[in-house]
Amino acid sequence: MDLFENSTRTDREPLASRMRPRTLDEFAGQEHIVGKGRLLRRSIQADQLSSLIFYGPPGTGKTTLAKVIAGTTKSSFISLNAVLCGVKDIREAIEEAKNNFELYDRKTILFVDEVHRWNKAQQDALLPWVENGTFILIGATTENPYFEVNSALVSRSRIFQLKELHDEDLMAVAANALENRARGYGKWKVTFEEGALEHLVKIAAGDARTLLNALQLAVETTPESFPPPEGEEIHINLQTAEESIQQKVVLYDKEGDYHFDTISAFIKSIRGSDPDAALYWMAKMLRAGEDPKFILRRMIISASEDIGLADPHAISVVTSAAAAYDRIGMPEGAFPLTEAAIYLATAPKSNSAMAYFDALRSVVEEENREVPNHLRDPSRDKHSFGHGEGYNYPHAYRDHWVAQAYLPEELKGRYFYQPSSMGYEATIQQEVVRRREAQMAVMLENTRDEVLTYSPGDKTREKWVKRITSGQSLYLQEIRDRVFERLNILRHERVLIPEEKSGLFLWEAFRKAPEGLVCGLIPDERDFSLTEHYSRTLPENERPVIFADSLAAWNGEEHEETKGFLFDCLAARDLFGTRRNIPELLGSAHKALGKNGRLVIVETHRAGGTKLSSFLPSEFSPDLKEKLAEVERELYSASGYDRKEDFKENLKSLFPESSVEEIQIGENRLILPEQLDRWLDSKTDNSYGAAVLEKLGDDAYSAIKSELKKQLSGKTVSWNRSSLILYGKKA
Repeated sequence: MDLFENSTRTDREPLASRMRPRTLDEFAGQEHIVGKGRLLRRSIQADQLSSLIFYGPPGTGKTTLAKVIAGTTKSSFISLNAVLCGVKDIREAIEEAKNNFELYDRKTILFVDEVHRWNKAQQDALLPWVENGTFILIGATTENPYFEVNSALVSRSRIFQLKELHDEDLMAVAANALENRARGYGKWKVTFEEGALEHLVKIAAGDARTLLNALQLAVETTPESFPPPEGEEIHINLQTAEESIQQKVVLYDKEGDYHFDTISAFIKSIRGSDPDAALYWMAKMLRAGEDPKFILRRMIISASEDIGLADPHAISVVTSAAAAYDRIGMPEGAFPLTEAAIYLATAPKSNSAMAYFDALRSVVEEENREVPNHLRDPSRDKHSFGHGEGYNYPHAYRDHWVAQAYLPEELKGRYFYQPSSMGYEATIQQEVVRRREAQMAVMLENTRDEVLTYSPGDKTREKWVKRITSGQSLYLQEIRDRVFERLNILRHERVLIPEEKSGLFLWEAFRKAPEGLVCGLIPDERDFSLTEHYSRTLPENERPVIFADSLAAWNGEEHEETKGFLFDCLAARDLFGTRRNIPELLGSAHKALGKNGRLVIVETHRAGGTKLSSFLPSEFSPDLKEKLAEVERELYSASGYDRKEDFKENLKSLFPESSVEEIQIGENRLILPEQLDRWLDSKTDNSYGAAVLEKLGDDAYSAIKSELKKQLSGKTVSWNRSSLILYGKKA
């Protein structure tokens, strides 16, 4: 084949094929996986790919992304189409990959388009060679890989979901095709009537291939003959645009993602009490041919799961609708379906039926529990073992109820059912709580022991003791969970963790954003070394990026790993400490975040936590107790610990959306004698004891110190820690 023959063949290629991006920079859309700093982009650039599966609708760039990889990798690249090839082609590809590996020590990348079209046997044939590294698999599929691709292959691959392109991405694709002289229509002056190009973009609905095919049809059928002389104007009117593209069929496959996504949207609309949305999604399913009985089955489940005892009649309404549908069928059967959907969507909601799963979890996780002696069957061995002795017959009492324990001894006080304050449950809520209080009083009494038996170690009690001794760990876990719940990190986002210390936030962000980028700033040399040492256990291109730097001094543009982009999220703990430079540090955080970037910072709020004055008993001098409380307020204010209003003011000046929330986290805390001595030491500068001595004098100081030691030394007390959660979101 000579140069001219190749040129002629290229001209005959469809526009969509000619305009395929050849580099990552030419790629349109999918910024969440190929944007700067994202994991996939870093892996492609470093040529350190593991097995991948690209999943998404047609025309979103799955095959194109594979071709970009083929153009950049140093590995051998083999491309197969699952529709066109069989076992023979797979064997040839495996043989070629083995030769590359054994003879040339060269990796092979095997790209399989429409990988879901292979049967299980064909997919299984790949597995041993993926496992031993003979080749790296890249699969492309329009179907959910968790359903359609061999689970063994899925478990060994990283999955990237490509989304439909936005209108602005499609406009950029069209503009590139119209301006490119070599591969597109840049040789001619292509113009559009107002609204014509926008119509093509709208009907393409996120599919770049559909857009380019329609654009090619519109451009090449407008002149009397194509191609016209170079430089000639080609004007496309709205009618031509409409004729060049057809309305896309609503995507709905009763076995695919759209089936599950739509029924999910329907049930969530019912759960969210939105009758309009519920009717829309139900109509969409019925219009696409969904089985009405399937919809009714899901509504029966929702009647128990989402409405439950808030409206006990809900399940009767749906089962009646199902019976009515069985009698009349469609199309009139749409009426009982509609009635049931509206009833559920407008009914009061309660998910208290989920209590069953809490009880089931307790059964599975805990050891086997014996039936309490007084609840056992007395008909067989009452006289020998005392089974059933002590049971109070409820019907013999007023209101047919008596307070007695029904759970095993080890589960005293465990609650599974929590009645909501909605509908019918609101009428029984107080009665349930009142009866529980009475039962608790009974359960705290000495219970009858079973005759001739022993009680094994109580794991629940051991867990409780362990919780007391590890209060600090639980506190940090609670803080971490609160911060990341508020931040709501997406898997592909870029996250900055400044002033990191123990790795508490860094590794949680790493778990939350596996396809994104996590960057940690660790100014302490020892903390940095420990984090770096631990991160070496991970593949190089998947590690979090860490710098021995502080937020105030750090500049992302100075580092190759963080150059050319801003972060989506920032999370930090005790970023400010006792420092007063709130505006400067918040300004640095604001500067590091991109559009719609958000931050969550948690700061210890010592001014809001438990104070030692609260442990002085009521019989202690009220006047002295109040004076001590005033000393505490002054101490925390002067030490820079009460900065709630400062945070609010500075956040508001930088972030259009901001808030400062104070939270209290309780724990059982053991006050060690030596710890209490340090707090009350009057000889240490700026200590609690020194402040009390200075403000109240020797006599008051001695009395307070003596009483606090009496109340706290060596004892476990209920202690509240206060924290401020700072939230800000850029415009």
